[in-house]
Amino acid sequence: MSDTLSLALLDAWLDTARRAADAAAAVHTAWAKRIDVRRADEKSFSDFVSRVDVEAQEAAIAVISGEWPEHAIMAEEEEAAKTAVPTDGTPLWVVDPLDGTTNFLHDHPNYCASVAVTVDGEPVAGCITSAPTGERWWARAGGGAFRSGRPIRVSPIERIDQALMATGFMFRGTNQVEQFAREIVTVRSSGAGIRRGGAAAMDLCYVADGRFEGYWEGFLNPWDYAAGVLIVREAGGVVTRADGSAIGLEPGSIMAANSAAMAETLLGLLGGPAGD
Repeated sequence: MSDTLSLALLDAWLDTARRAADAAAAVHTAWAKRIDVRRADEKSFSDFVSRVDVEAQEAAIAVISGEWPEHAIMAEEEEAAKTAVPTDGTPLWVVDPLDGTTNFLHDHPNYCASVAVTVDGEPVAGCITSAPTGERWWARAGGGAFRSGRPIRVSPIERIDQALMATGFMFRGTNQVEQFAREIVTVRSSGAGIRRGGAAAMDLCYVADGRFEGYWEGFLNPWDYAAGVLIVREAGGVVTRADGSAIGLEPGSIMAANSAAMAETLLGLLGGPAGD
């Protein structure tokens, strides 16, 4: 898909994605530490999170709409989140204004803003900005991946027993709890270490820059992973669904790895065939 797009256009979209993600992250900084978890009831939590999410999303969308008013937008906190993916070549921006909400509320540094632009369902430029760490990861199709201005590559580790994996979970029933427990036991029994960070976009960035050798999760929305998928691929990694099938912009599972061989191993542990 990116072969039909000029490098100048991709670079312009990437610049917009970076500024949009930075604008959302600036809202995170402005609101950080302004709620006391010990004294907050459910409504105050909800109101606070909604206000931060909405303001961060408005900041990101203002940047995007100001530059590309004719483009479509899929954003977590709007009805636009239900937007159908255009199939006529119209660019679609996919925005997560705050990934890692619980971490944000507890002043844990694993939270970020994620912005990607896609064409026909494929991400072609994107940026993920972490306000608390000051890190920014970005990529555009065919241009490699970067962290805070420096090129990044996935880890060279090949053995599963030397690997560090990341995971996440969104429990929707007893069956999912049991399935996730089985996956944890199986992957850990392979010798791999496992971490759970609480922000899918950052887990994908950590695969891209070599901190993790792999990552999987049973269910995510497209705004959780659109930018991260591109960043991992441009850093030399592999991303599929957790059953090895192609990943698009529909809600579902995800699996990322530093190589095709590691993907095959991880998919085998999770019970699915290797992806391309």
